[in-house]
Amino acid sequence: MTGLVLLSGLALWVGLAMLFAELRWFSRPTLVARLGPYVPGGMRAQRWSGVLSAETFREAIGPAARRVGEVSSRLFGVSEELERKLRRVHADMDATEFRVRQVGWSLATLLVGGLLSVLVRPPAPVAVLFCLGGMLLAFLVLEQQIGAASNRWKRSLHLELPVVAEQVAMLLAAGYSLGGALDRVARRGQGTASRDLRRVLGRVRQGLSEEQALQEWAELADVASVDRLVAVLALNREASDLGRLIAEEARAIRQDVQRDLVERLERRGQQVWIPVTVATLLPGVLFIAIPFTRALDGFLR
Repeated sequence: MTGLVLLSGLALWVGLAMLFAELRWFSRPTLVARLGPYVPGGMRAQRWSGVLSAETFREAIGPAARRVGEVSSRLFGVSEELERKLRRVHADMDATEFRVRQVGWSLATLLVGGLLSVLVRPPAPVAVLFCLGGMLLAFLVLEQQIGAASNRWKRSLHLELPVVAEQVAMLLAAGYSLGGALDRVARRGQGTASRDLRRVLGRVRQGLSEEQALQEWAELADVASVDRLVAVLALNREASDLGRLIAEEARAIRQDVQRDLVERLERRGQQVWIPVTVATLLPGVLFIAIPFTRALDGFLR
């Protein structure tokens, strides 16, 4: 217990030092740090000027946290790369920053569990299970959140795609080019498909062709309807009636969405009967159990 208390005190001291290092009134910047942004290469020197701060701590443990997070996620059955899910949902952080946050929350939960174990003094197996279970729970909660956000994004994209495809088809029929139609839909829309199309157009401005940028979007989205729509859009330079082809594909995607909606409604309708069945069977079992126990009692006598 003494070692655990010392370890908790050391972790508390490191955390307070990192917190105070970010406060200007406590940690006054040196002359080199103040002049760093105005000399060649000074930003790099300023970046590493702090001996112990949140930024240097994140950069120091970033690679190790990312490796540990990847191995742990594979052990729990998560096969898709974290970087791909973060890019899919347009997250503001990269995989390294997410893994550092994930490991930080896990260690904080482990520390809290250790302090509670010292205060409550449960049996050693219970204390170990409590600390390790809390650490794993914190890790898995963050992993589940980004996975759920990715699934919600894919679902929203699948639902919005028929409307977006119809808009692109109408604009092409009105005389727009493919790039102009995608740009108009991306600028006027506010949904998930519009945000993805804005990224596609950004990749086109970076030098990719429209077909390459759309194919990159299809691979990242991982939605079957997006793959089919991109395959039709790739015929831009070959088909003369691309608007009609996209309109037919939009109708096919809408039928898929309607079929998926009917399946969800039927599944929910079946789930409604689960509590009804349980509520019906439970009194029946009780009524059957009473005479059965009476008969069994008479037989044993």
